[in-house]
Amino acid sequence: MHEPSKSRVLIITPAAAKANNGNWQTAWRWARFLRTEFDVTIDQKWRGEPQDVMLALHARRSASDIAAWAESRSANDRAPGLCVVLTGTDLYRDIATDPSARQSLKLARILVVLQEKGPEQLPAVHRSKTEIVFQSATAREKHAKTTRHLRVVMVGHLRDEKLPQTLYAASRLLKPDSCIRIDHIGDPLDADLAAQARATAAACPHYRWLGGLSHEATRRHIQRAHLLVHASKMEGGAHVVMEAACSGTPVLASRVDGNVGMLGGKYPGYFEVGNASALAGLLTRLRREQTEGSGFAPTSLYRRLEHLCEQRAALFAPEKEKSALIKLVRALLKDTHAGQ
Repeated sequence: MHEPSKSRVLIITPAAAKANNGNWQTAWRWARFLRTEFDVTIDQKWRGEPQDVMLALHARRSASDIAAWAESRSANDRAPGLCVVLTGTDLYRDIATDPSARQSLKLARILVVLQEKGPEQLPAVHRSKTEIVFQSATAREKHAKTTRHLRVVMVGHLRDEKLPQTLYAASRLLKPDSCIRIDHIGDPLDADLAAQARATAAACPHYRWLGGLSHEATRRHIQRAHLLVHASKMEGGAHVVMEAACSGTPVLASRVDGNVGMLGGKYPGYFEVGNASALAGLLTRLRREQTEGSGFAPTSLYRRLEHLCEQRAALFAPEKEKSALIKLVRALLKDTHAGQ
């Protein structure tokens, strides 16, 4: 007796594996979770092959595939089997300015956002079909960390949305003998930002630009750091924020919805977008806390950040993400089959 064939799920991502960015990490992890129940393919384009469900990352960049899927099902809106996953550039730029991105919202049967403030950016007509799916990271053992200096890491390819200029300027505000050491990880996607990184490293011995590293090497750097800095001006729900939280490493983040939706509205580790002075001030305060009593006191800001990140880490558990994804695909399949 033959086993029934598995339902087919296609994940469309604009990013190839070699990009090693958030979109690819999401697609790879979702495929791994869903393959326990479904036949899953990852591709950068849908070529018309038979599929039961499409999960399309990026409303604008995947717009042609989204439109083709809807057309194949003769749907002008809420196309059966179609889920559109909204990135930061979708939510905080493209759906306000790009007709193809807005059309993707209309065509999706289900919309997915990756942090809890995402639905606020959507037109009211689309909020009823929107689901929040927090991404996940495996928990890592919390490392014992030196008291000789404050080790800071920023992770993100060098591009304007990540606003690495904030870190460059903050590094220049810190004195070389401040005992604050900054590592910056990311590929040089923007030549001018790469030149600024090299200039900052030449002027500031406490700043290092390490270029792009493997995902595993990056996670080890996050584990060893006292703090992760995330300075983005536009964010959909950053992998590195959840990876830091799941590694016992607190976060200092720009106050944008994508970060607030990950860390919570009452989190005290925010600085205003582009405010290098505020970031440098937070780092200086935390280093001062570290030196008073040879370690962070239970009532210190650092321990508050640490505790709140540990609480939020529960939202980023792999089993929660997997359960949410399987529930999502089953809903899409039930809806699709009901229409047949």
